[in-house]
Amino acid sequence: MSSPTLSDLRRYAVARSLFAPTTLMEAVRRLGGFVQADPLRAPARAQDLTLRHRVKAYRAGDLERRYPRLPLQEDFFINYGFLTPELRAHMHPRTARRVWDKARWKLADSVLAEVARLGEAHPADVDAALNHGSVKNWFGGNSRLSTELLDGLHYRSRLDVVRRDNGTRCYALAAPWPETPDPQAAMDAMADALVQKYAPLPAGSLSTLISMLTAAAPQWQALRATTLARAKARLARAKVEGTDWYWPADEDPARGWRIPAKVRLLAPFDPVVWDRRRFERLWGWAYRFEAYTPAAKRVRGHFALPLLWRDAVIGWANLKVVKGRLQHELGFVERRPKEAAFGPALEAELAAMREFLDLPQ
Repeated sequence: MSSPTLSDLRRYAVARSLFAPTTLMEAVRRLGGFVQADPLRAPARAQDLTLRHRVKAYRAGDLERRYPRLPLQEDFFINYGFLTPELRAHMHPRTARRVWDKARWKLADSVLAEVARLGEAHPADVDAALNHGSVKNWFGGNSRLSTELLDGLHYRSRLDVVRRDNGTRCYALAAPWPETPDPQAAMDAMADALVQKYAPLPAGSLSTLISMLTAAAPQWQALRATTLARAKARLARAKVEGTDWYWPADEDPARGWRIPAKVRLLAPFDPVVWDRRRFERLWGWAYRFEAYTPAAKRVRGHFALPLLWRDAVIGWANLKVVKGRLQHELGFVERRPKEAAFGPALEAELAAMREFLDLPQ
């Protein structure tokens, strides 16, 4: 295997992640068993924008509509999203870093009893039955205490999300989780899932991702250093332009990956662009997600979608639906490509976006 160039790594990063569209479950598995979720819809939620390039005939909202029938579960991995049962099993039963005292557990047990009574529980129904009142949430606003307890019990392996009701998570009791016989093997499997999703990875990004596994399995925080060392030992590695890069040992970044002459508008959390360290090394500019940045300080827009042309992220697009029509504003790092093929490719991507959103062409 020859040592790759930075251009090889760019093509490899795009080609291995933006594979030919397949079934929804196969796409999730090829993404390491995890799709990150975000509630913002501009013009669709991040999980839908991620899946639309990778699932045949995918439409906005398909994941939520099909979720009750799919072998997927909502849960927290390195961030919140949708996980395969195989990946989820590696992190449970989970011991949260925040220890609940007896008073908190008494309230939580009352929530569990109410969920058991209801079978499938909407937070509003639990709150109406228990009247726990409100609490300050992590971003300074007010939340219902019963909703916070439901979220905490879900994280602590006691509840499953069984469906969504207009975007609100509805819960049922989780089956008891068996104790993990080999925590190190579980950590290794989760590290492999991250590499599958985000390779090729600069050394700093690999280290950061494995550190983030403490959110997936806080009970095994002491295994982080060993997990990183074991991952580095089994992955392929090369130093490219002064940076150590890692990828699965059975893959060859320099094999001559084919990239179609397409424009693709990517979610801010798409695996191609999620790792900002990698992004800057591969494409030479800094992309930032600015939805939570004050409007006056935004550089590219509220929900700017990175614009991929062939194997280069050359700009961004802000999309919105106004009176049933899709509107777009484009920005470019340098200038709009002058190639004749770019215009038709952009129009094809916008047409695909309208179809995905069920909007008129």
